Amino acid sequence: MSQDHTAATTPPQRPVKDTAGCDSCCGAPVRLRPASAPVPPAHGEAGHDHDHDHTHADAGDDGHDHGPLPALPRIVAALVVAVLAELSHLLLPDTTMGRLGGMVLAALAIALAGTGIYRNGLSSLLRGRLGIDALMAVAVTGAFLIGQWPEAAMVMALYALAEFIEHKAADRARNAIGGLMALAPDEAEVRGADGAWQRVAARSVAVDAVVRIRPGERVPLDGVVTAGSSAVDQASVTGESIPVDKGIGDAVFAATVNQTGELEMRVTAAAGHTTLDRIIESVEQAQASRAPTQRFVERFAAVYTPTVFALAVLVAVLPPLLLDWAWLDAIYKALVLLVIACPCALVISTPVTVVSGLTAAARRGILIKGGTHLEGARNLRAVALDKTGTLTEGKPTLVAFQAWGDADEARTRSAAGSLAARSDHPVSKAIAAGIDLPREDVTDVRALAGRGTEGRIGGRPLALGNLRLIDERGLRTDALAQALAAHERQGRTVTLLADEHAVLGLFAVADTVKPGSRQAVADLKAMGVAPVMLTGDNALTARAVAEAAGIDDARGDLLPDDKLKAVQAMRQRYGMTGMTGDGINDAPALAQADIGFAMGAAGTDIAMEAADVVIMNDDLGRIAETIRLSRRTHTVLWQNISLALGIKVVFFALAVAGSATMWMAVFADMGASLLVVANGLRLLRTRL
Repeated sequence: MSQDHTAATTPPQRPVKDTAGCDSCCGAPVRLRPASAPVPPAHGEAGHDHDHDHTHADAGDDGHDHGPLPALPRIVAALVVAVLAELSHLLLPDTTMGRLGGMVLAALAIALAGTGIYRNGLSSLLRGRLGIDALMAVAVTGAFLIGQWPEAAMVMALYALAEFIEHKAADRARNAIGGLMALAPDEAEVRGADGAWQRVAARSVAVDAVVRIRPGERVPLDGVVTAGSSAVDQASVTGESIPVDKGIGDAVFAATVNQTGELEMRVTAAAGHTTLDRIIESVEQAQASRAPTQRFVERFAAVYTPTVFALAVLVAVLPPLLLDWAWLDAIYKALVLLVIACPCALVISTPVTVVSGLTAAARRGILIKGGTHLEGARNLRAVALDKTGTLTEGKPTLVAFQAWGDADEARTRSAAGSLAARSDHPVSKAIAAGIDLPREDVTDVRALAGRGTEGRIGGRPLALGNLRLIDERGLRTDALAQALAAHERQGRTVTLLADEHAVLGLFAVADTVKPGSRQAVADLKAMGVAPVMLTGDNALTARAVAEAAGIDDARGDLLPDDKLKAVQAMRQRYGMTGMTGDGINDAPALAQADIGFAMGAAGTDIAMEAADVVIMNDDLGRIAETIRLSRRTHTVLWQNISLALGIKVVFFALAVAGSATMWMAVFADMGASLLVVANGLRLLRTRL
C-alpha cells in the first residue's frame, strides 16, 4: 500500500469524499467532499492537512459552517496566550492597565484561534444560518463584552483544539477510502510493437495491450492471463484472504498481488474502468446517499438549532424583566446555552458511522450502493436465492461414475474421457475434466446432433450420449432405467457410454453446490431470515440442490417474469425481501426486491447494475454478513444519537440552573462530538 495511485485508475471527474466537516450543524446536509490541501492528481487522501482542509468554497453551497481551522502550532500558541490572560486576571491588580493588558492577551488568543471561525460565523449569520461557528462567534463576543474575557479566550482556544482533534479522528473514515485508491500501481510493464518490454504509466495503457506482472508485484489493470501461472492474492477486490490460482484464460483484477510466478495478461479494462475503480465509485456514490437515520437527524437539527437559539434569547431577556435577574447573569447563561445548542455531535455521528460501515463492507468485498441499503438490510425477513452461480458453482462437474454390466471400470472411464475430450459440449467437457487418465486415440469421430458423440477406439465403435441415443439403439433395460431415475432425483444429468451391444458405463454430471452455501443458508435461518430458492432449472434439480443447501422452499421451472412475481409474493408473505442472483434473467427480480444482491465475480453487468449490493467474490455467506453489519450500524447510529442528545440535556439543565460555565459547555459539545466519532469508527474494525 506504499505506492500512490495516480490518475491511472481514478478518473479526475470523480471527487474524493470527505467526512471531516460536520456540515449539518446548521441543519444543512452533511456532504462528503474533497479536501482542498495540495494532493497528488488522483486523490486527496494522502495529503490531508488541517492548515487547508477547511478552507472550502462558499459555505452557502452546502451549509458548511466551519471556518478554516488554524494549524496545531497556532492553536497551542492561542492556548498559551489564553492561559496568560487567565493568570493576569487572577494575579494582576484590578487596575485599568491590568485589565487592559488582560483584555489584549484575551483578544490575541481569540484572534490566533478564531479568525476563520469569526469570518465564517459572520457569513453564516448574514445568510440566516445558525451553525456552530455563528454560535461560537456570538457566545465568545458576548462573554468578552460582559467582562468574561479570560473565559472567552480560553473557550475559543479550547474549541479550536477540540475541532482539530475531532477532524483528525473523522479523517480515519475518509482515509479508509483513500486506502482503496492507493492500491493500484502507477506503472505497468507493457510489451511494445517490437516485442521489447518497457515500463509506462498505467493510465496510458490501452485495452488489448499485453502486460507482464512479476512475482510480488500488484496487477496494474484488469485483464486475462495469456501466459504463465501463479497464485494471486485478491483480498483487495474480493475480500478473500486465500490466494487464488491463475492460469491461461483466467481473469485478474487491478490492485491484486501476484505472488508466485510471472504472468502475462491482455488488458481488458483501461485505467478508470477497472474493477477497483468500480469499487471506489460504488463506495463514493454510496456515501452521497444518506441513510434514513441520517435524514432524520438532519431534519431534527434544522428545527433544533433555531429553537435553542430562540430559547437563549428568551433566557437573556425574560428573567431580568420578570424574575429580577441581573442582566449580566442572564446574558451569560444565554451565551452558555448557545454553545451547548450546537448539534455538531448529533449530526456528525451519522455520516461518520455510515461511511465506516460502507468501508468495512468494501474491505470484505461487499459493495453497498448507499446508506439506505446499509441501514435497511437489517429489516430483511426473507431472501430469494438463484441456483446457478449463486448456490452452485455455475458449471457442470462429474460427480458420479458407474461401470455397467461386466465392463472393465478403468477401460470404460478411459474410453469415455477420450471421447468426451473430442466434443465441445459442456457436459462432455465436464466428463473429460473429471477423468484423470491418459487419452486414447479416437478415429472416425462424429457428432450426433442432440444425442452425443461416437467414434472408434482401437477399432471398436463406441458412443457417448444421452438416454435418447440409448433408446434408439434399443439398449435400455429396466435396471438401467431405475439407475437413471435415481440420478435424476438428485438433479443430475446422466451420459452413457455404449458399444454396439450394451451400455458400458454411466457418468453423472451436476452443477455442484458451493462449499459454503449450506453454512450461508444456516446463518440466514439463525438470523430469522427465510431462504427461498428460485430457479429456471427443472423441479427435480431444484429440490435436489435445495436439499443439499438446507433450503426448505425451492421453486423450479421459473422464467424471469416468474421470478419477479415470486419475489412480489414473498414480500407479501414475509415482509422485506432480498433477491440474490448473477444473470441477466435475475435482473428484473433484483430490481423488484427491497434489496438486491448481485454476485460480482461471475455476474453480468446488468445484474450488477440492477442490484443494491454487489458481492465481489460470490460468497453467499456475505449476505448474512451484510445483515449483521446493517444491524450493528443501526445500533451504533442510535447509540450516538442517544449519547449526543443525553449530554445536551444534562448540560442544558445545568446551564438553566446556573451551574454550567462556558468551559463546561465547550467540553460538553466537543467531548460529545469526539465520543460519537470514535464510536462510529468502531465499525471499521468490526468482525462480521
